[in-house]
Amino acid sequence: MDSAAVTATWWGHATVWLEDSGVRLLTDPLLGERLAHLRRVRGPRPVLPGPPDAVLVSHLHADHLDIPSLRRIPPDTVFVVPRGATGLIHRRLGGHYSGNCVELAAGEETKIKDVTVRAVPAAHDGGRGPWSRLRGDALGFLIEGSARTWFAGDTGLFDGMSLLGPVDLALVPVGGWGPSLHPSQHLDPAGGAEAVRRVGASAAIPIHYGTFWPVGMGRVRPHMFHSPGTEFARLTGERLPEVRTHLLAPGETADLGAS
Repeated sequence: MDSAAVTATWWGHATVWLEDSGVRLLTDPLLGERLAHLRRVRGPRPVLPGPPDAVLVSHLHADHLDIPSLRRIPPDTVFVVPRGATGLIHRRLGGHYSGNCVELAAGEETKIKDVTVRAVPAAHDGGRGPWSRLRGDALGFLIEGSARTWFAGDTGLFDGMSLLGPVDLALVPVGGWGPSLHPSQHLDPAGGAEAVRRVGASAAIPIHYGTFWPVGMGRVRPHMFHSPGTEFARLTGERLPEVRTHLLAPGETADLGAS
C-alpha cells in the first residue's frame, strides 16, 4: 500500500472525503445545518475542496441520502447508489443527476478512474423511512486503490463480516443521532471495535456520532453524543493495540502515511 497517497477527512456523521490514487470520493453527504428534527451541534458546516469524482450512498435513509446535499454536488458527478435509489434521485433532482447514477447490489463493483468501488453487505434497514414504500438494500463499500478502505455505511455486526478483510482503513460507525440504537442494525463503540477486529483493519476512523442531535434533546443522555469516539479509541487501544485509531473532530484529516 502506498499509504502516503491516502487521506480521509471526516465532516461529521457518515460524511467522509476520501482521496486515494488521486481519486476523490465523498460518502453519504450530509452537508447542511439541519435535517428534519436534527441539527448540527458540533463541527463546521462542510466545505468541500472541490467536486468529488464520485459520491457513495450507502442506503436510502434521509441522513445518508440527503437530497439537499446532493443538490450541492455537480450533476455530472458519478453517484454510486443501492439498487432502487435512482428513481428517488430522478424524481427529486431530475435526469441530469439520475443519468449519472450507478446502482450496485452487494458483490457488484464499478471503476472510478484508478479506484475500484465494490458494494458489500450491511446489516441495516434499507427503506427510505416508515412513510415510504421505497426500499433498497443497505450497503457498505470496499474502495480499492493505493489502500483498501472499508466504508461500513450503517450496520450492525453480521456473519461474514470477516470475509471483507483484511483492510488498510475502516471507516466504522460507533454511535447515532439519538438516545437509542437498535443493536442489530447499529454499532456502538464496543461493536465498532469488534467490527474492526473482524475485518482485520490496520487503521480505523470512528464516524457516525457526535454531529447531529435532535432539537431540544441536548440534555438527554449527552454521553451518547460526546463519548462514542473516545470510548471506541479506548477499546481498540486495549483490545487491538496493533490498530492505529485516528480520532478526528469534524473537519479534521487523517493521513494514512503519517506515523
